[in-house]
Amino acid sequence: MNTALRRALAASRLTETDVAAHLGVDPKTVRRWIFGQRPYPRHRWALADLLQVQEDRLWPLDGQLREDRAPLSEHAHRVYPHRWEVPRQVWHDLFSEAEQEIGILVYSGLFLADDAGILHVLGARARDGVSVRILLGNPESEQVKQRGRDERIGEALAARASNALLLFRTLLEVDGVEIRKHSTTLYNSVYLTERKLLVNQHIYGLPAAKSPVVEINRDLSPAMAETYVRSFGLVWQDAEPVTT
Repeated sequence: MNTALRRALAASRLTETDVAAHLGVDPKTVRRWIFGQRPYPRHRWALADLLQVQEDRLWPLDGQLREDRAPLSEHAHRVYPHRWEVPRQVWHDLFSEAEQEIGILVYSGLFLADDAGILHVLGARARDGVSVRILLGNPESEQVKQRGRDERIGEALAARASNALLLFRTLLEVDGVEIRKHSTTLYNSVYLTERKLLVNQHIYGLPAAKSPVVEINRDLSPAMAETYVRSFGLVWQDAEPVTT
């Protein structure tokens, strides 16, 4: 909880909705700031001006870093036992808060591709200048077929990858969105922005939806995050571009 921010809002007699309207963000975003999330610099400056308070009184750097680390450790900000337990809002916030890049590395990612709201967010961020790169498993590749066998679902994974490709493909109408097909052996699915990553473990004999997801803050654990970002880049450079 950011007590200083909460008190400043009360002193100014401003509600979360008032602040959201002034800054052009969702009230839920303001609520997350109150509960401890550190805003982007431009939002911190604007909010400090609005409340007529020094920025460092609202977000002391050392204290904020300790608070950000508090949920779990300095490396893994949060762990979900299963991907299906990650709230939809977490996925929505991950992508909607991106200001520079979004990366998705999966075999199918059908749970995202089948969500019209998530597709809308990805398209909207691309229109705002965010680079959106999506890596999907090639349904014809042996790697995807083998993963299907490993998960005990046979050809179902290849079918899911084909369906996801069709759904994600609609985003190619938006400048800034690139989709490629890969034929690599994935040990993790990776969902990244310039601020954080969600890494879905792949466990032999289990579908990804039943495997753990680790949230990594790129500012707090840059070396660990870079490991996954580099892996994403290696898969991207060898993948086959998808066209409309």
